[in-house]
Amino acid sequence: MSPVGRGRGWWGPRVRSAPLVGLLFVLIGLPAHAQSQAPSLDVPFVPTPAEAVSAMLKLAGVKQDDVVYDLGSGDGRIVIAAARQHGARGVGIDIDPARIAEGERNARAEGVANRVRFVRQDLFDADIRDATVVTLYLLPRLNQRLRPKLLAELKPGTRIVSYGFDMGDWVPERSVEVGSSAVHLWVIPRRPE
Repeated sequence: MSPVGRGRGWWGPRVRSAPLVGLLFVLIGLPAHAQSQAPSLDVPFVPTPAEAVSAMLKLAGVKQDDVVYDLGSGDGRIVIAAARQHGARGVGIDIDPARIAEGERNARAEGVANRVRFVRQDLFDADIRDATVVTLYLLPRLNQRLRPKLLAELKPGTRIVSYGFDMGDWVPERSVEVGSSAVHLWVIPRRPE
């Protein structure tokens, strides 16, 4: 009988191969399992151009006493710029742990880690009530889905700026051209008394 026919394979006796085969399946299956644990992203990460970041913060009139929330914060560049250039505090919200880690590294590198924080969370579940400015670089369908949340949770006077995309029939108070795109500004209105 050949070695294989006697229950021996290239890794040894069959009795000892079961744990090895099991380990092999675990190792092979690990990347697939890890991928299944990755967050489902509604929008791919596309960094906001530097000129758009500056235009967004300028259009929103960001000042030192503002709290800037960036929904879908990616690498953190908007809240970092708000802290570094305007002295504001910032909160970046993103569902992707890799982006959260990158934002935290970037904030430390820019010396503003004491003024910004990053939260791994779905932006539709995030508590945004403390924001005085909200920034967005999302797709139109997400902006429109967010609109009820923004109107319900944000205080009157809170400014919302979006790069590239509007909010459907909610007409912005002001828009400025930035390269081949635009930045739009809305202000949360007073609630009826």
